[in-house]
Amino acid sequence: AAGLDMGTAAEQLLNGMYTSFLLLAIPLFVLAAEFMNAGSIMDRLLRFCNAIVGRFRGGLAQVNVVQSIVFASMSGSALADAAGSGKLMQTMMTKDGKYPPAYAAALTTVSSVIGPILPPSIPLVLYALVSDASVGFLFLAGVVPALILTLCNLGAAYYVARKRGYATRGKFPGWGAVALAFAASLPGLLVAVIILVGILSGAFTATESAATAVARALLITVFVYRSLSWHNF
Repeated sequence: AAGLDMGTAAEQLLNGMYTSFLLLAIPLFVLAAEFMNAGSIMDRLLRFCNAIVGRFRGGLAQVNVVQSIVFASMSGSALADAAGSGKLMQTMMTKDGKYPPAYAAALTTVSSVIGPILPPSIPLVLYALVSDASVGFLFLAGVVPALILTLCNLGAAYYVARKRGYATRGKFPGWGAVALAFAASLPGLLVAVIILVGILSGAFTATESAATAVARALLITVFVYRSLSWHNF
């Protein structure tokens, strides 16, 4: 608009990145979520969510909500949640006509909004950058509202399922099956715990925690689960 060379914009952007180390946390959090989605971590997390809430009325809808809070605790992005695990949940919900596509899309959209609230929230990182607020305190402040929103979504999904007559997915698999699903998904769940505890304890910054999340997600998918191919990488 000012008639300047486009290279000036690139130079200004790079200079801003050099002086704003915090901004590097954003692509790193997204990359960590992509590693978890490309490997089998997300599949194991979905099985764990299904073991917990899959037996309730509208079980797949409940699983969609619970997986959103799990995936959001790793990506911090509503778009990453909706396009990643949310897309997989929509396929599962609409298969064999279990749920209308419009309802599956609406539920995925609403539940993915948890991402920008729950740590590591990308919008909160940007807010901390422009306001000089503490990233750790902002992350901590997002936990309770995110949990309240999750409970509201679960209640709404249950109400809609009863009103429209959506079927349940079967009986409770038993606490043994839940424990096995939890153990299988534990390495993935610990990524979110390490991010939050590391920042709040002061062990590392938000950017360092994001880099740690990337490293851990990569190590888990390559050496523990052995589910990440060179093509996916």
